[in-house]
Amino acid sequence: MSKSPEHTIFIEGQHEKKSEHQIITDTLKANVTVAPLYESLKKSMTEVKISRKDTKPKIQMVPVVLREQMKFGKHYQLLSIGPTKFEKSYEPLWISIGPIHHGKAKLMLAEEKYKPELVVKFINDSGLEIEALYKIIKDKIEELKKCFDEDVIKDYDDDTLCWMLFFDGCSTLQFISSYVHGEGELEIFSIKNDQVAFAQRDLFLLENQIPFLVLKLLMECRNDAAELKNSVETFIRLNVMTPKNYKKKLEIKIGNDPEPTHLLELLWLAILEQPKKHCSIGLMEMLSCGLDKVRDLIPFKNIWPFKLWEKKENGHQSFRSVQDLKSAGIDLKPSRSCSLRDVSFTSLCFAGRLRLPPITVDDSTGPRFLNLIAYEMCPDNFRTKYEVTSYICFLDSLIDYPDDVKELRSAHILHNLLGCDKEVAQLFNEIGTDLVPNTEVYKDVIPQVQSHYKSKWRTSMAEVFHEHFSSPWTIVAFLAAAVALGMSGIQTWYTVYSP
Repeated sequence: MSKSPEHTIFIEGQHEKKSEHQIITDTLKANVTVAPLYESLKKSMTEVKISRKDTKPKIQMVPVVLREQMKFGKHYQLLSIGPTKFEKSYEPLWISIGPIHHGKAKLMLAEEKYKPELVVKFINDSGLEIEALYKIIKDKIEELKKCFDEDVIKDYDDDTLCWMLFFDGCSTLQFISSYVHGEGELEIFSIKNDQVAFAQRDLFLLENQIPFLVLKLLMECRNDAAELKNSVETFIRLNVMTPKNYKKKLEIKIGNDPEPTHLLELLWLAILEQPKKHCSIGLMEMLSCGLDKVRDLIPFKNIWPFKLWEKKENGHQSFRSVQDLKSAGIDLKPSRSCSLRDVSFTSLCFAGRLRLPPITVDDSTGPRFLNLIAYEMCPDNFRTKYEVTSYICFLDSLIDYPDDVKELRSAHILHNLLGCDKEVAQLFNEIGTDLVPNTEVYKDVIPQVQSHYKSKWRTSMAEVFHEHFSSPWTIVAFLAAAVALGMSGIQTWYTVYSP
């Protein structure tokens, strides 16, 4: 029987014997059907090794899986034949930035009328010639191309892409500077208030970005670089979805590592700012902390009734809404910062307190959260632990009905500028559809809430307190009765035992 060349055993000394690995490789290459797939796989393996070294996410389209989720409702029913309102949340309404939506007909008004005026103003204020500014971007075009997914820029040659980045970078910085300075600066360009709102929305879409490096290069070449940098920081601060008094506390510094990929990532970093440790804490937090210390010192803490005094539980989350928490004696308070990391829970006897960062809900909230989630879900994004996604999932778990939104409003956690509470509830329920949270993000909070919620004696005591002491007058009446009873007891004792 003749043997194939791949399996021929050569005489030692004449030819080097092929290894099993080499035989398999040669076989794959020789097979007409398999060979192209083999080469493609080898190329993919090389690209994966390279991409793992560079963890900076590229500018790209919204992940397909997220678009599909937004196209279907909670029960996988097709919501619309055309783009749904959530799918539209990924597309610019007024101005295109970068290559993905460049040249679309509905965006040409801003492209042809407003952008050129903004660019001219930026160039004039820079004190440099247009050629000098353009050369700054052109010299970095190879580095800038690496900031994009290949599919995004495949239809653009270097010169076209370079001009687009230069043009969009200048107009973006001028818009931001004029917006921050206020006092009618944008009126110079005949940009109306509704167009300003659309532009703000559009600048924080995942598919409407240019590399932050473009903005950095254009800022650094100006004499007022520090002022421009401060304008960008202020612009980000103003667009964080939180009440004004919380915006002032934000510390946004451009230049800190890691450098953001684009403006959307800079916003993402701002809302995930590491919360500061506060020197002063509330009475409830102080007592809770003290009682936990006492519990740790009890040698027989695992014996009933001390076993009821548990610190946390690792069971499945069974509470379904704010109403459930309220019935278990858990009240809600705003966190001391607007960072989505600043979520905490304290428990004292039958009372509990859950602190959540305050959020302003308006027309821009949905698109902004959807694009932040899309940024976290980008396949090449290794900078994230899905903090925004996890927060939306947690908030979604607390909101089932409009009454839940009402409770969050009363607690000054949600500031509703959108409409009725039903709309807000629907917004967070739909955004949270099929999202997968990172359980590590709130691993110290949810088990504590669950432990408090499942404690029968705490729930019973909370119900008694809610039913009989929900108003100040019932508390006053109870105290008066207790004092009267005490006085009566003292008088009786004195009458019986007095000499």
